[in-house]
Amino acid sequence: MRNMESFSKGQGLVEYALIMLFVAIAIIVVLAVLGPYIGNMYSQVVPNI
Repeated sequence: MRNMESFSKGQGLVEYALIMLFVAIAIIVVLAVLGPYIGNMYSQVVPNI
């Protein structure tokens, strides 16, 4: 019974790590796609000083 509890905890950690991995990959892809657009938008801003 103790082995089953340990297995379930390990499985939960692996699932959590996979979710975090997919979120990180999604963020990297979004930044790679939108990065140049956002960079151009910021470079066109002229400060009013």
